[in-house]
Amino acid sequence: MYKSKKPYLYGTGRRKSSVARVHLFPGGTGAITINGRDIDDYFGLDTLKLITRQPLVATETIGKVDIVATVSGGGVTGQAGALRHGISRALLLVDESYRPILKKSGFLTRDPRMKERKKYGLKAARRAPQFSKR
Repeated sequence: MYKSKKPYLYGTGRRKSSVARVHLFPGGTGAITINGRDIDDYFGLDTLKLITRQPLVATETIGKVDIVATVSGGGVTGQAGALRHGISRALLLVDESYRPILKKSGFLTRDPRMKERKKYGLKAARRAPQFSKR
C-alpha cells in the first residue's frame, strides 16, 4: 500500500462495481496517478480522462492538487466514474464552499444503477430463449 509522508485528504468513490480510493494532495502540480500509472497511460480514451477531471475543472483546482488513486473492479468507464466521485468527495475536505458547485453538477451523488440479476428460465436478466415455429 502507498504510504505518504505528506498530509493528504481522502475520498472514496463508487460506480457500478468499481471502487476508487483517492488521495488528494493540496498544493500540488496537477499530476494524476492511477494504480501507479499516469492518467494518460491508464485511460486510453480522452472522454474517460475528461470524466475524471470534471470535478477539478468545475472547482478550478486543475493545477493546484496532486491525485494518487487506487481503482479496482468493473470496467474502464465505471472506474472513471468512481474516480470522479472520489475526487469530488476529497475536494469537499479541501474547501466546503465547493459543495454547491459539485452538488449542482451531480458529482457528489452516488450513481445507484447496477447490473440486473439473471432470472431463472431466462438466458440473462430479461433475455428469453428463442422458440422456433413448427
